[in-house]
This record gives sequence, structure tokens and C-alpha cells, in this order.
Amino acid sequence: MALRSIIKIDDEKCNGCGDCINACAEGAIEIIDGKAKLVSEIYCDGLGACLGTCPQDAITIEKRQADEFDEEATKQHLAQQKAPQTSDSQVCPGLKSAVLREKGVNADSSEPNVPSQLSHWPVQLKLVSPKAPYFENADLLLVADCVPFTMGDFHNRLLKQHSIVIGCPKLDDVDFYIDKFAEILKANDLKSLTVVHMEVPCCLGLIYITQKAMEKSGKNISYKDVTVSLKGNIAKTELIEN
Repeated sequence: MALRSIIKIDDEKCNGCGDCINACAEGAIEIIDGKAKLVSEIYCDGLGACLGTCPQDAITIEKRQADEFDEEATKQHLAQQKAPQTSDSQVCPGLKSAVLREKGVNADSSEPNVPSQLSHWPVQLKLVSPKAPYFENADLLLVADCVPFTMGDFHNRLLKQHSIVIGCPKLDDVDFYIDKFAEILKANDLKSLTVVHMEVPCCLGLIYITQKAMEKSGKNISYKDVTVSLKGNIAKTELIEN
């Protein structure tokens, strides 16, 4: 047993839709008696890929004493699951392989030496100082770190004249990100905030981080939620008003 982050499912809110099952690459969640259940603590890595997929907001992350995540046991668990649960239709879209461009076919680029629009360093949420001067009165981007690699015109279309912090809500420490981003919000008056993430379910954890950081900082800021497709296009832009 160890004190660690692990998911918590609210039975009263859960409607048994099963969206969280598709988002959980570890197979830690099953629908039992019409409700989503954590089948074993050792299968849950506590990273919260399922958070943003729940339409009822029934899943949260809590810190408590729990059995430690067991990667080997999880692999065996996944191997033993029935075929429908391990087929491509049930794999987390964030982990499913996809060929986005045929080999040998390059994206068009009429300007091979396009200048970077990055205005500061560092950019990792883990590394930035909440009191860095580039945050005060800034147009800030909170970006999932896959986005700039996927979106060919990211620098000129989104990054230009913006400050930026990046992170991965699937692989990094969600609780740390919430605390760090809350510090940034508390220490600065932002001109605007835009959250940019991929369309895969695990990436929606960035919205969860944003909302929880606002709650913790006491600042409710309206922001733009930008969803980027696996093809690198902006699939949706939504204004979230707080």
C-alpha cells in the first residue's frame, strides 16, 4: 500500500455509458451492474486519461492509501480480456497507431526557414517559474505537448505573440500540474487564456487541470478550448465562460 493518486467514481453521477472504458488503456474500469467500477487498484496508474471522457463528471482523482500500480499484472490482465475489449475499437484513441501521411510524401512548405514565434524559455509546465515576467498580462497558451508536432502551422497560427506552457496530462503528474498552474494563475493577471489539446480522450485531461487550477487559485477566467485533430487541423474552438 502507498499514498498515491487513483481514480474515484461517483456511483450517483455515473450513468454507465462506458466512455471511460475506451479511454483507459490499462483496462482498469468495467461496467458492473450498470455502473463504471474500478476493478482493481493495481490496474490504475492514476494518470486520469478517463477524466475528460465522462459526460457526467463522475470521475475524479483522489490521493489515498492504495495498492501500487503493477505494470506486469496490468499486461496480464489486458491479455486475458476478451477480444472485444482488446480490439482496435476498444483501444484508447490516444494510444492507437495511425498513419497520417504515406511514406515519402512530405507536407508542402514554401518557406523552409520559417522563424520561430517562441518568445521565452523554458516552456515545460514543470520548469517555468510562476512569477516569470512573460506571464504577467500575457496571452497565455496551455498546450498539450503533442500539438506543436501535429500542427504544421502552430507557430504562426497560435503561438505568435503568446506566452506558452506545455505538458502531457496522460504521462505527467496531474496533481503537480494543477498546483503549478494554480500558482501561475494566482501570481499573474492574464490578458487571455487558450487551452490547446489533441482530440484523443486522454488529452482532455488538460481541461480538467485548467478547471481544478482555477478552483485552487480562486480565479475563474473565461478561456478558449481548442481541439486539434490527428491530421493537424483545428477541429473545434469553444469559449468556456466561468
